[in-house]
Amino acid sequence: MTTVLVADDDADIRDLVAFKLEQAGLEVITVGDGQAAVDTARAHHPTLAVLDVSMPGLSGIDVCRMLRADPSTADMLIIMLTARVQEQDVEGGFSAGADDYVTKPFSPRELVSRIQALLSRTRT
Repeated sequence: MTTVLVADDDADIRDLVAFKLEQAGLEVITVGDGQAAVDTARAHHPTLAVLDVSMPGLSGIDVCRMLRADPSTADMLIIMLTARVQEQDVEGGFSAGADDYVTKPFSPRELVSRIQALLSRTRT
């Protein structure tokens, strides 16, 4: 089964994203901060991570860079989920190695569609 790591310091968003992904048939692990995201990614090797940019401690950008630098997690798919919509924020997400960038407020259905599109492209 495909596992998705959801890291967001907002419990409501974490729960909403997890619910929608579980409805789509994906296994979900949720964490509330950046360091937990790094530790969980290294321990469980999820296929994809959804990272909030603004989290206490390590930001989603920091987490993305750390996962890309670690050979055991370097090929993980990463989607940034954030309220930061400035062009430089988006560029920062992609330059850190993100595969996609979704801004808040977001459509949970669109997020699931983007995740499924990324997963389907990598399965081939």
